[in-house]
Amino acid sequence: MNAPETTGPVPSGHAGAVAHEGHDPAEVSRCGLLLFIFSEAFLFAAFISARLYLAGLAKPEHVNLALGGVMTAILVASSVLSYRGLAALGRGDRRAAARWLVGTVLLGLVFVAGVAIEWSTAEFSITSAYGSAFFSITGLHATHVIAGLVALSLAIRLLRRGHFAGASTWGLRGCVIYWTF
Repeated sequence: MNAPETTGPVPSGHAGAVAHEGHDPAEVSRCGLLLFIFSEAFLFAAFISARLYLAGLAKPEHVNLALGGVMTAILVASSVLSYRGLAALGRGDRRAAARWLVGTVLLGLVFVAGVAIEWSTAEFSITSAYGSAFFSITGLHATHVIAGLVALSLAIRLLRRGHFAGASTWGLRGCVIYWTF
């Protein structure tokens, strides 16, 4: 099999990318992220549909709604911090951008700890219809958050090493877009 012909140099920051005539690697990356987010949205929708099918709208008496509310507020706050980081980078303040993004990661870790608390204090079993749906959906969401934490941590490391300068901020913006989903 022959390697594809390139029409120019491979843009920096796009490991293994090949510049094809008419195909901007950054645009292809954006499209790929969008498709990935759509696929995750469908996966979440399938899990929520399964929950409604298995347990209807009923919920056990002892569901900790206060903890769920606090965890939601933590994720919303972390999204605000991530966008503050992008704004700081847009102003050329790399140190502030890194600080905002570290704050995002710390709040994400607090959220994951909240999931652990939620699971360990649940007064229902995974063998019940509600429990099966609850642990599946929250496990999927925790996995999504952990993947976002890994991506943001790597992006912070790259930011501190001088990456994401000028117009080459897509990698970091992509991480923030994924995080806020």
